[in-house]
Amino acid sequence: MDKLKKLKISIYADGADFESIKLYNEDELIKGFTTNPSLMKSVGVTDYKNFAEKILSIVKSKPISFEVFSDDLIEIEKQAKEIASWGKNINVKIPVTNTKGESCDLIIKKLNHSGVVCNVTAIFTINQITKLIENFNPSTKIILSIFAGRIADTGEDPVPLMKKAKEICKQNKNIKILWASTREIYNIFEAEKCNSDIITVPYDLIKKLKYVGKDLDQFSLDTIKQFAKDSSVFNLKV
Repeated sequence: MDKLKKLKISIYADGADFESIKLYNEDELIKGFTTNPSLMKSVGVTDYKNFAEKILSIVKSKPISFEVFSDDLIEIEKQAKEIASWGKNINVKIPVTNTKGESCDLIIKKLNHSGVVCNVTAIFTINQITKLIENFNPSTKIILSIFAGRIADTGEDPVPLMKKAKEICKQNKNIKILWASTREIYNIFEAEKCNSDIITVPYDLIKKLKYVGKDLDQFSLDTIKQFAKDSSVFNLKV
């Protein structure tokens, strides 16, 4: 756990389960939260605003991201302003494009200049980033969520892109680089080496944080014991 406490990167819990959010809100290691419509749907949410207000009644200081769900560019802007009005600690998630491939960068810049803190999501390329950061309001915070895990799914190493993103954004301290679609605990330390500011970690991985720093010999023995325990159900005689 000491190894985790020394990290400079902020760990955000990624999910929509209310009880988990309530639990992790009390955990000093978790610095913020992210959600999205798919995660909300997976836990049965049907009333978006009611769900958000329920969470905000618990999460009052840590930042939390709620995502727009319209695909229309004009409606995206309206939704973003509505969502931002629900709380001062809200980051509004907006996809880098809509489903038609139409860029949301002009809307994001308008929101940025109006003081809305955006979390631009589903970023995969440096070109998307360079277009976004032109003419930003330097006094308004913005998060750029780069889907490093999904980039890795294509067989490409996301590390060079993450480092490049941080390099081209370093002049504006209000631009935060986020490592998204985390696949394993080691990604936290990779993101730290890339100087990323934030990493989103799903609940199933947060549960594995207890293994960080564990003695590998002991971990080997514990694993063998678990295999032995699980194999005790088999009745194989030779």
